[in-house]
Amino acid sequence: MQKNIQYIYTKSPILLQNTIISVYGYYWKNRRLGKVFKKYLNNFKVRESYTENEWFDYQTLELRKLLIHAFLSVPYYNKKYSKAGFTLTDFENFKLSDLSKLPYLEKEDLRQFGKTTLLSSKRSKGKFYSSSGSTGTPISVYFSKDFHQIWNAAYEVRVRNWAGVDYKMARGMIGGRRILPNSNAKPPYYRYNAAEMQTYFSAYHISEKTAHNYVEGLIANKVEYLVGYAVSIYTLSDFILKLKIKTPKLKAVLTSSEKLTNTMRLSIEKAFHCKVFDGYSGVEACGLISENNQGELLMSPDTGIMEVIDQTGNQVKNGQSGEVIATGLLNFDQPLIRYRIGDTVTMAKSQKSISGLNFPLVEQIDGRVEDIIVSNDGRKMVRFHGIFIEIPNLKIAQVIQESLEKVTINLVVDENFDSSNEEVIKNRIKSQLGEVIIDFQYLNDIPKNKNGKFKAVISYIKK
Repeated sequence: MQKNIQYIYTKSPILLQNTIISVYGYYWKNRRLGKVFKKYLNNFKVRESYTENEWFDYQTLELRKLLIHAFLSVPYYNKKYSKAGFTLTDFENFKLSDLSKLPYLEKEDLRQFGKTTLLSSKRSKGKFYSSSGSTGTPISVYFSKDFHQIWNAAYEVRVRNWAGVDYKMARGMIGGRRILPNSNAKPPYYRYNAAEMQTYFSAYHISEKTAHNYVEGLIANKVEYLVGYAVSIYTLSDFILKLKIKTPKLKAVLTSSEKLTNTMRLSIEKAFHCKVFDGYSGVEACGLISENNQGELLMSPDTGIMEVIDQTGNQVKNGQSGEVIATGLLNFDQPLIRYRIGDTVTMAKSQKSISGLNFPLVEQIDGRVEDIIVSNDGRKMVRFHGIFIEIPNLKIAQVIQESLEKVTINLVVDENFDSSNEEVIKNRIKSQLGEVIIDFQYLNDIPKNKNGKFKAVISYIKK
């Protein structure tokens, strides 16, 4: 059914495409907003006044409830924790300091068992939603309608409201969804979702030639704030400043998904005449880091417990960088406990917030710095979002742009991966880059860089 709708959308005129997107937007509006959203909106606001002791008690209680539920209702955890020697009594008396004793949940475990034993037997009706595969390993996470509203409430209070905006305002979005059918599409490079007052801009067509049209979209639809991939928004802002395009004054720009550097921040703020608010979460929705009006990055303790550990597995000290291990406190349908999300952050040297909030402070979101893919006609695309989404039998993938005419795709697959899977990837790449040489390499493992980190995208093109 979804493929049929996509086919109709691709063949439709712009007006009908906007209608289809608006109908889809209505579905999302109905899913994200409702009684649960309103209830949790207030709850997240109330907890912002919690003291350190109140947060300690809150997280202890919520973690115990989560672990008891996971042990009794999620086969994966029952088996794993029983094997490790844990009992129900242990979880009934569990301490926050004991969290490091639990085994990790690896991305490969989520990929392999996410649709079977990692689901709660008491789960509400829901759907699976896929990541963009930014680490080269696309995964799916189970969301019920209630959980979607709970997470949206957290995002509203801790991201939008902190930036001085809300869901009722007209917004622009630069994301990975393919709203234009191919690489040589003609303007406009945006579509309009009337149900949510959202102007969706293509992340795949940003260039010196198209920048004016993106600004036209902001003006035409009276966009008040902009949301999206940090590098894509920065790339657009860079062209805007270079071409001296006059832009409307936005209320805020909310960035995510990639590391936001100071250079990027300054460029975006200058181009759109407003502050940039950085953030971090992910499709897994098991932790949230967001920026307040004072420029501080704070972890939201009621969305999840985010450990930051060194290479030996110990909690890092203030001012040090480490790997994020996330335990989500909100999704009981598919609990993610001590999940190795694959990102790094640096904790702030001082843990005293100017705002008075008793939230853990982060100095910077290190994340993953990915290279930009460049097309023959000058379009710049970050991380090639969506190329590997919902490709069955794919474990890990990496894109290497050798030249404007050639890309190498390194794949780690299982025994069921076949030529039809390869063909889907090939068609997706060509829909964005046009006619290029695509060289598939099948490997047992993809080498890490000298820092031991995996890069999903590598480009040898001079920017």
